[in-house]
Order: sequence, then structure tokens, then C-alpha cells
Amino acid sequence: MQINVSWAILIIAGCFEAGFAFCLGKMKEVAGTTAWWLWGAGFIICLIISMVLLAKATHVLPISTAYPVWTGIGAVLTVILGILVFHEPASFARIFFICTLIASVIGLKMVG
Repeated sequence: MQINVSWAILIIAGCFEAGFAFCLGKMKEVAGTTAWWLWGAGFIICLIISMVLLAKATHVLPISTAYPVWTGIGAVLTVILGILVFHEPASFARIFFICTLIASVIGLKMVG
């Protein structure tokens, strides 16, 4: 039971990693100090939550599995957000490599 909770915490931490990357992307787009500070605050909040949850998950999960899974979740979600929100290219090669990254994250969970 404890391991399943730790995996759920790790998945949520990965989502917040994508959240702080998204806030960085929005900071690049906005004009004005108020809007910049708003997205900057979102970045800091997401960063703190992500790191705290990652640390919590590693109390049970090995760091050699948890860290790559955390970064993989964040990377995949960041690319998806980039395509959907920031209109970044969705080429075949990009989608292919995101799929291989997802397969690798699943593989790490299965062997971890």
C-alpha cells in the first residue's frame, strides 16, 4: 500500500514539474511586470510542490527509479503542453521519441 501511494505522489510531482515549465513558457510570452510576477509565483509554487513531493516519494521508492520517472513525466507533459498551448511543432519524430520516453518510464516502473 505504501508503495502505491508513493507512486501516486511521484506522478503528481511530475505533473507539477510540467507546471513549473509551463509557467516559464508563459513568463516568456507575457508583457508587463504584474503578469510576469504572476507566472513567476506560479513557477515557484509548482517548483516547491514538485520538489517536496519528489522528496516524499523517495522515502519509499529508490532514487534511481524515482528521479528518472519524475523527469520523464515532466518532460512528456511539457512537450504535450508545448504542442497544445504554445503551438510548437508536432512532427512524427517528436511524437515517436515522446512515445519511447513513455515506454521507458513504464519500463522503469515495472522493473523498479
